[in-house]
Amino acid sequence: MKKTALSLIVFFLVSLSLHASFFEDPDEKLFRDAKILIFDKEWRKAQVKLEEIIEDFPDSRWYSEAVFYLGKSLEEQRGKEKEALRIYKRYIRLDDRSQSLTEESEIAIVDLSFKLYEQERKGSYLREIDRRLSSENKVIRYWAAFKISRAEDKKVALKARPVLLAILDDERDPDLRDRAKIYLLRIDPQALQDYEEDRYERKARILKFRVYKKGKKEADFSLNIPWALADLALSSIPEDLKEELRDEGYDLDKIAKELTRVRGNIVEIKGEKSIFKFWID
Repeated sequence: MKKTALSLIVFFLVSLSLHASFFEDPDEKLFRDAKILIFDKEWRKAQVKLEEIIEDFPDSRWYSEAVFYLGKSLEEQRGKEKEALRIYKRYIRLDDRSQSLTEESEIAIVDLSFKLYEQERKGSYLREIDRRLSSENKVIRYWAAFKISRAEDKKVALKARPVLLAILDDERDPDLRDRAKIYLLRIDPQALQDYEEDRYERKARILKFRVYKKGKKEADFSLNIPWALADLALSSIPEDLKEELRDEGYDLDKIAKELTRVRGNIVEIKGEKSIFKFWID
C-alpha cells in the first residue's frame, strides 16, 4: 500500500514537472537558455537567442534584461564593441531598467567608449565619457575619471583632474583616495605638491599572491604588495598584451574587479601543475 502511494506521488511530481515544461513560454525558455550560454561563455550563441527575444517578443517580461545581456554578449566578442555600445545606450533609456544593471551599463559604456576613442580618436566617443564625469552616481563618475586619466593625450587625460581632486576632498575610502593620487600624479605631477596630508585614518589594503604546487599545502611562491601599486601595474599593461592574455583565458581587468568587489575574495586559477591565488587583505 505504501509503495503504491509513493509511486502515485512520484508520478504526480513528474507529471507536474513535465506539464510546467510543456507550457513554458517561448520567450522564457529563450532567456533561460541564453543565461546558460552566457554562464558557459558561449557569447555568439547567447547573442542569437537574445536577439530573438528582442525582435519577436517586445512585450516579454524578459525584454529589458535581454537587451542588457545582449550588450554583454556583444562586448565579449572581439570587433563588436560598437554594437555593444549601442545596445548598452539603448538599455539605459528603457523605462523598466534596473538600478544595478543601469550602473553596469554605464560603466561598460565608459570602457567601450574609451577603447574606441583610443582606436579611432573620434570626439563622439570622448563625449560619452565626458558626460559621465558629471554623473550623480559617484561609482560612474569615479570610473569615468579613472578611465579617461589613462588617455595618451594629456589634454584629454586632464579632464579627469576635477573629479580626482574631489575624491581627495570628499572620499573616505583609502583605496579610492590612493587611486586618485596615482592618476593625478600621472596626468599632473604638480597637483599634489601643496595638497595637505590625509585627513582620514587610513589602512592600505594589500594584494596577496600565492602559487601552490598541486597536492601541496605550503606555497612555493608568495608576494605581498600594496593594492594601489598593484592596480597601477595592472592598468599600465598595454592593451595588446591584455588581449593576448584574454586569448589564453585570463582577463586582468576582470580579475581586478573581482578582487575589489569583496574584501578577502579569492580569485583562483588552476594551471597544469600549479594553482595561483589572488586576494586583497
